[in-house]
Amino acid sequence: MQPERVQRSRKKGWKLPPNTTSVARPGRWGNPFSVVPDAPPGAPVGTRYTAMPSVADAVAAFRRWLTEDPAGRPLAQEAQVALRGRNLACWCPLDGPCHAEVLLDIANR
Repeated sequence: MQPERVQRSRKKGWKLPPNTTSVARPGRWGNPFSVVPDAPPGAPVGTRYTAMPSVADAVAAFRRWLTEDPAGRPLAQEAQVALRGRNLACWCPLDGPCHAEVLLDIANR
């Protein structure tokens, strides 16, 4: 069975399914690109994040960062080991773009 994306929930009684890792922020696997439509793309957002105008742009920036930027490559290599074969959970709706899809792709190549 192919690993898949899971949408996290705050509903009472909801638990992370077995063989699932949360990749939400804050955390090791969280996307450092944050959706801030009013900020210039690439502007710092606090001390941890970088502004992007849309979710699609934030996900694309995350993919580029992991695959092209030397700063992101160690995380991509770590993901291949730590996340391979696991379902990944984030708060993003399942019918839209999410950085968890990028991590699934990298971890399960």
